[in-house]
Amino acid sequence: MPTAYLAAEGFEPQLREELHRAGVAVTGEHGRLVIADGSAVNAAWAANIWHDCVEWPVASIGTAAKGLRDIQRNWAMYAPLHHRRAALIQERLPYVSARPIVFPAAAPTAPLGSWTLLAPDRLLAAARCSAPFPNGEVAFVEDKAGPPNRAYLKLWEALVRLRRWPQAGERCLDLGASPGGWTWVLARLGAEVLAVDKAPLDPRIAAMPGVEWRGESAFALDPASAGPVDWMFSDIVCYPARLLRLVERWRDGGVVRNFVCTIKFQGGTDHDTAAAFAAIRGAEVVHLHHNKHELTFMLSQPG
Repeated sequence: MPTAYLAAEGFEPQLREELHRAGVAVTGEHGRLVIADGSAVNAAWAANIWHDCVEWPVASIGTAAKGLRDIQRNWAMYAPLHHRRAALIQERLPYVSARPIVFPAAAPTAPLGSWTLLAPDRLLAAARCSAPFPNGEVAFVEDKAGPPNRAYLKLWEALVRLRRWPQAGERCLDLGASPGGWTWVLARLGAEVLAVDKAPLDPRIAAMPGVEWRGESAFALDPASAGPVDWMFSDIVCYPARLLRLVERWRDGGVVRNFVCTIKFQGGTDHDTAAAFAAIRGAEVVHLHHNKHELTFMLSQPG
């Protein structure tokens, strides 16, 4: 059965490059949806991957809705074309809540399929998809006053997708922490945070309970000097290959089991290094809804 890859919005070229490098035989495109033969491959630049797609003719709005309901309950619509007709079909399907998430909360576990109209009388659907959110898009009840910038939304999303987060008393390392958006998230969870950056934290963040700031380079920090660490976080602006070496150094030290790091691309997309991150056993490399030209590396190994 074919697979369909929904590109993260604005990053269609990166997805095409990634699929080409993987030898995927693309058979068509529908808006941001890239349709290909064969089973799914890892595709970090896909906001959602539709597994085992099925396609069938639909004579009417009613028969289209019935065909989807006969497969399962929960469906998300993707409608780059034929939007009015697709919306009428979606109205006849059970309602799927898309209320903003109040962090911390785990991602939904109920099956959520995806469907689209390739033509007014032709439907493509997949009952099993990679994203727990409609079209890979997640919204939060935001905090407009606490964090110093909006970078905290990336960390919220990563932890929601991991379905676990630092617990009270766990020790976290936040590399490249200034001005402190990620440190704010971790301290609010009750974790102890060692925030490392040559630039100081926002004074409000530095004053939070459990926060310690070291004014030094994240790359010069000796893992042995940091002491035991449960989680390592990094939103550093650096070349991906340099971040990979940093992560490998901390993994080799054996003192950290859980990682959440932003892989930021400067200029072109470094697919080779992204693939090296993805090749780490147990790792996930994804484009979060709140990412820009960057991916997120996640490795969670509960003790």
